Amino acid sequence: MAEAKGPSAQPGIDDIVIYVPGRSAASPGVKTHKLSSNETPLGASPKAIEAFHAAGANLELYPDGAAHDLRDAIAAHYGLNPERIVCGTGSDELLSLLAQGYLGPGDEAIYSRHGFLVYDIAIRANGATPVVAPEVDYTADIDAMIGLISARTKMVFLANPNNPTGTYVSFSEVKRLHAALPETCVLVLDAAYAEYVRKNDYESGIELVATADNVVMTRTFSKIYGLAGLRLGWAYCAPGIADTLNRIRGPFNVNAPAIAAGVAAINDVEFTEAAVTHNDEWLPWLRSEIEALGLKVTESVGNFILIHFPETEAHSAAEADAFLLKKGIVMRQLGNYHLPNALRMSIGSEEANRATVAALTEFLGARA
Repeated sequence: MAEAKGPSAQPGIDDIVIYVPGRSAASPGVKTHKLSSNETPLGASPKAIEAFHAAGANLELYPDGAAHDLRDAIAAHYGLNPERIVCGTGSDELLSLLAQGYLGPGDEAIYSRHGFLVYDIAIRANGATPVVAPEVDYTADIDAMIGLISARTKMVFLANPNNPTGTYVSFSEVKRLHAALPETCVLVLDAAYAEYVRKNDYESGIELVATADNVVMTRTFSKIYGLAGLRLGWAYCAPGIADTLNRIRGPFNVNAPAIAAGVAAINDVEFTEAAVTHNDEWLPWLRSEIEALGLKVTESVGNFILIHFPETEAHSAAEADAFLLKKGIVMRQLGNYHLPNALRMSIGSEEANRATVAALTEFLGARA
């Protein structure tokens, strides 16, 4: 075997499995319902779109490097201290910056088995070792995570709610996990889908960040606000963590149109409430209709559901995915999440949701 030429990547880089986003296209000639990326079916707020276009009049100018207007808008909306808010190019960038700031060779970072794939990428990219905790019923097992804590543990990632399973852990369980961590370990609470949760025992992480020095909560504008195309996120941090992120992030890491659209989006409360109402109506409807077909659906608190298919070849997730694509319905295969017999479906428009149930009915009936 010929020896590789050229520079070698840092340790850990070659072990990274490249992230593959959800597909956008179905079969040619049919109307496409893209349900693979957890995008909102309502689109972006008209006020956010207007602000985006207005910002386009000054593209020759650098954006505000500190994103003051956006941080102030977020702080006003949630009642937070803007000095503890750091904005980024999607929450993905913030997750990577956290790993860059606190992980290195010899360190370990914990996440759950079906956790967001970006955690593994961020850990390995900084030469650290990922430690994967088993789950119970597709839900993070706090006891298992605590059992994996060692002197080398420098970070714990917890997606709450979790993507792609849609499950969550209660605030009391989050606090129990935090209490078990050494002060030198950062707890990262990834709350990308927090706006959709309607559970009394859930808390996104704001309260814990306010009372601890080693906790950070990340959020995104990509989901309920419909700004996925602009890549915009934010983190609420302990002061020391905010200082670290501000030292290593790019000086203009958030562009001006994204800042303007983000301010308008978070202030358009009526539009956001409409998105929540739509999800509250169609999430339980889809679960009920799909379960009535004989398929298992994991209970979700996000804007997507996890559909489990039998292991039989005729009714497998891969066969279902191929059939749905011919009908114009694009879902997310989950083999890289260790869920080869499941598909993740975003909650779509009424048309998309009804079309999906009809297509699944046809698929299961045709192969009965």
